This record gives sequence, structure tokens and C-alpha cells, in this order.
Amino acid sequence: MDFFEAVKRRRSIRRFSDTKVPDEVVDRALEAAIWAPNSSNTQTWNFYWVKEDNVRAKLALACLNQSAARKAQHLIVVTADGKLWKRSLPFLRTWVNGANAPKAVQAYYGKVVPFTYSYGWFNSFGLVKWLVGRIISFFRPFPRGPSFKRDIQEVAIKSAALACENFVLAIAAQDFDSCMMEGFDAGRVREALKLKGSEEIVMVIAVGKATDQGTWAPPFRIPKELVIHKI
Repeated sequence: MDFFEAVKRRRSIRRFSDTKVPDEVVDRALEAAIWAPNSSNTQTWNFYWVKEDNVRAKLALACLNQSAARKAQHLIVVTADGKLWKRSLPFLRTWVNGANAPKAVQAYYGKVVPFTYSYGWFNSFGLVKWLVGRIISFFRPFPRGPSFKRDIQEVAIKSAALACENFVLAIAAQDFDSCMMEGFDAGRVREALKLKGSEEIVMVIAVGKATDQGTWAPPFRIPKELVIHKI
């Protein structure tokens, strides 16, 4: 199916059948996920494909025991961590140097990225960036963030959300179904996966094959004129 068919095929499915979803389907979707657009290509995400039955059971319970979590053939937890730019940076520098990137690109990964994504102890460096940005912006256009830890974490969450979208579209394109769940007990999910404190859970995604009762109505959107504004 083409892209636009996959977009409209994707639904949040609440009831899955017992049809098996091959691992290869999830592998391809995860590959699509990591090719999502993301801030400065820093790839500040993690994808946890839960395979162990006892962890799956804990995760289903943490997802409020909803049917999509209990009946899913696969469960994927997507997290964001604003600190993970440090994990990516050595690889990015090797990439730009090996590709003979322009000096501006080498400078970007050499200096700009560490400057942009650092915030210091108790946001001390972030406060300096915030003040400097506000002063400069009085005189000319200038980025007004990210400055503080929460700003940088928000950037990471946006990138992870884009990856989630890629993932579910790739599942739909392979004629399977998913449910992007935000209804969960974050503390219990964190405990089940033994996540680091800096990782924020963006979404739990259930994967399966929809039953005839997978949704209760045809898809619906409010009139596009209410949300699309031509200026």
C-alpha cells in the first residue's frame, strides 16, 4: 500500500485477534522508527521490545490491564532521554569527519550541539543561555531555547513521538495494527523495565491484528477548515 493508504489504515485498535505477528514485521517497523526526523540527529530515544512473558504481564497490568495491552502480540515501550545526545555525539562526529562534511557542519557537531543541549548543574548553564538568548533576541532573531533541562527533555520527547508515528505507520503498511497507549502507570512501567531515572516514557505501543470489533466506529476528524489555516 502507498503512504496515504497506510496513514488512513492506521487506527488505534482496542481488540486484537490471536493472529501471530511475525518478528520481522516489528523489526521493519523499528527500523522505520529510527529513521524518523529528530533534533540535530541526536537520536535521544530508546525502544524496548518486551519479549519476556513475566515482563509483558507486568507491563499489561501497568497499562491499566486494558485489552490492547493484554491481547497484543508485541509490546514496545518508547522512551526519551535528553542526555542521550552524549551517546550519539562520538558517532555523529565520526560520520561528519568521514563524509568530509563542510566546516560549518563539523563545527555544529563539535561546538553547537554540546552548547545547545547542555544545561549544567541545577540548570546553571541553562540560565546563562536563557539570559543571553533573551538579550540578543531584542536586537535580532535568535533561538530562545532550549535552555533548561526540561526544555531539552521536551525536544527529546518530540523526537521520540515522531519515531512512534513512523513505527505505527510501518506496522499499518504491513497490514497489521497497533494501539498507541498513553494510559499507563509510569511508575510501574519504569519498574517493570528497570528504566534509568532520566528516561521519560513517551508511549507504550501494542501490536497485533485487529478483530472485527477492534474499533467501535469508522474513523473521524473534525472539519479540516478548523485546523488548517492559510495565512
